[in-house]
Amino acid sequence: MPKTRVGLLYGGRSSEHDISILSAQNVYAALAPERYDVVPLFIDPDGRWWRDASPDALLADAGHADAAPVVVTPHTDGGLAALVDGNVEPLQLDVVVPILHGQGGEDGVVQGLLAAAGVPYVGPDVLASAVCMDKEVAKRLLEASGIPTAPFVAVRKAHRGEVAFADVKAKLGLPVFVKPANSGSSVGVTKVEDEAGFGPALDEAFRFDDKLLVEQAIKGREIEVAVLGNEHPEASIPGEIVSTSTFYDYEAKYTDPNASRMEVPADIPPDVAEKVRAVALQTYTVLGCEGLARVDFFVRDDGSALLNEVNTIPGFTKRSMYPVMWERSGLAQPALLDRLIGFALARHERDAAIATKRA
Repeated sequence: MPKTRVGLLYGGRSSEHDISILSAQNVYAALAPERYDVVPLFIDPDGRWWRDASPDALLADAGHADAAPVVVTPHTDGGLAALVDGNVEPLQLDVVVPILHGQGGEDGVVQGLLAAAGVPYVGPDVLASAVCMDKEVAKRLLEASGIPTAPFVAVRKAHRGEVAFADVKAKLGLPVFVKPANSGSSVGVTKVEDEAGFGPALDEAFRFDDKLLVEQAIKGREIEVAVLGNEHPEASIPGEIVSTSTFYDYEAKYTDPNASRMEVPADIPPDVAEKVRAVALQTYTVLGCEGLARVDFFVRDDGSALLNEVNTIPGFTKRSMYPVMWERSGLAQPALLDRLIGFALARHERDAAIATKRA
């Protein structure tokens, strides 16, 4: 059998660029070399696309001196090509695995480009990616479907002067979390406990987005569920993030090994575990996800759960919950990637059969 030619797309312009590199390294190590021919595709912090000559730059997190620029060639020869000495060399990709976290990678932008180029790709489509990335839009859709989320106030940068701390406190209480509406990995998120911290928290969140959420702080355990599949998704056993930090911030997730730990399976009653798994699947369907997503909850002492957020390209580092939850559910990472690639190819074939012209 010929190998499947996989474009491993990583890096990007977002604040999560470095995490994308760690995730891509881990994914590359798990892609079986007897089944896959991997083509590393690096997006630098300025947004330029490069094809690395070999995976060495990815594995070593080194420079990309031998990289060639990548161009889009829609619906021909795999949809993407490298420019080598002035010549266009089609990459002939069978599928792309985007390992891009945050803006410009998880928000539908790259998904739209790959769809226009006619390249199958892993993960939710343009609409689902954009919806899940925008926490306000996702919350409104979920609440309309009867899935509870933490109370919040949305603030746009142009209307910042209209938001009074006293009004926020009266509606949401204290403390609150201020977060960019479109971001991830807790970048730009601040816990606010008094009026003095409110203005600086807005400033920090607005560095990363023109819209932010002020969200009620929920006292509860951080429980997560990994979801996998297209029309008939499956849910992993739940896992829990136990953090010794003030909240599960960027450092706790990625840089400080003593700031948090994973407990998989989560030590919660069986009925609560089944409830969050069921709600995770409902959420996945409501938001139109396919391929994969990680669905995050707050579970309170009485067993009730509030949906926190949905990540459509969750972290794939060695400290990331998504692959660990599937591993503890009986699906090792190489098999997990096999299934993700299979779902991408099946969706592409399904969508290609949809009529685009009148008979």
